[in-house]
Amino acid sequence: MSLREALASDRDAVVALWRACGLTRPWNDADADFDLALSSPSSTVLVAGSPIEGAVMVGFDGHRGWVYYLGVDPARRRAGLGRRLMAAAEDWLRARGTPKIQLMVRADNIAATAFHASLGLERQDVIVMGRRLDGE
Repeated sequence: MSLREALASDRDAVVALWRACGLTRPWNDADADFDLALSSPSSTVLVAGSPIEGAVMVGFDGHRGWVYYLGVDPARRRAGLGRRLMAAAEDWLRARGTPKIQLMVRADNIAATAFHASLGLERQDVIVMGRRLDGE
């Protein structure tokens, strides 16, 4: 199965996949996130399959690489596609000189935590703090 950078025309399929995977939240605009990732040279969305069966958003903030919205069609899970998408995200970041990769997993997402641990990612002793800047 081929992996490639997403095109603007992939947005609806990718966002539908993210929704089917339970990755979206009402307070986050996944369509806008997709568009913003494609509009910057420091981020992208990688997709797998035709039709799209998996996708991951990846970006480099100049200090760390970040992974967001890693999702595989629920009917296609456990076939290695998630691992391939993570490897592609890591390759994309390495090509930009990124020294470290990080991602955030919701505390109640045990399956995602176990998946990422199986890839060698470790829990980091940090607290994530935030505040909305868009008035929401």
